Amino acid sequence: MWIDSHCHLNHTNIEGLGSPEDLVKNARDNGVDGMVIICCRIHEEMDDLLQICDNNRNVWCSVGTHPHDASNKNEQKITTEEIIEIANNNPKVIGVGESGFDYYYKNSEPEDQKASFIKHIHAGKETGLPLIIHTRDAEEDTYNTLKAEGACDGKTKVVMHCFSSNEWLAQKSIDEGFMMSFTGMITFKKLQWLRDIAKKVPLDQVMIETDSPYLSPEPHRGQTNQPANVRFTGQYMADLYNLTEQEFAAQTTKNFFNFFDKAKQD
Repeated sequence: MWIDSHCHLNHTNIEGLGSPEDLVKNARDNGVDGMVIICCRIHEEMDDLLQICDNNRNVWCSVGTHPHDASNKNEQKITTEEIIEIANNNPKVIGVGESGFDYYYKNSEPEDQKASFIKHIHAGKETGLPLIIHTRDAEEDTYNTLKAEGACDGKTKVVMHCFSSNEWLAQKSIDEGFMMSFTGMITFKKLQWLRDIAKKVPLDQVMIETDSPYLSPEPHRGQTNQPANVRFTGQYMADLYNLTEQEFAAQTTKNFFNFFDKAKQD
């Protein structure tokens, strides 16, 4: 059984593949029995995400503001306390994020990204829910903010989602015991450096994801991604670890439920 630890079933780019229910069914038909829908805009998305989760078995979600939306006025009004309340009052909310820094696209001001990130770190620590981290071209600021706000305490759960950062952040993440989640990028022919990093990550710190509708793995690169495709990333990574497909699926599923321990299977 595979688990897609990070997807966006409500994204407009995925609608052409069918409804969320269609995507969940197709995933199950392909051996993917659970997934987490990641929140990017609490003000706009939260009610819809909860509805999708309530309508589907083994589908969970997070609560959070993406760094791209950190300068959004509605998102800025949302307090740490509101994030905590949403998390504590909804059994299907199993993580906080995705939050962090993105200096590549620069869709939000850096100071707004930092303020939003700190809010999410505090909410994660208060609720005990895992922090789902987005970082792009911001390795040092990401790690230093986590450390400064107490998330490197050995107790706070952190996952570096869609890991594609440098070796420095990879080693910091390994040393801190953070989870590292890999997407279909691991299958891209030119990204041998990413495969070299992945092979150094302890097996109990690895998860897999699609980041649907983005980053479809080979053999579907360039197409709209969906949770059913997480198995291709899993199959590829099993070979990296010299494991069978079944062994790697079992390990990453175990890692998922140990990390997202609020997730209860139906």
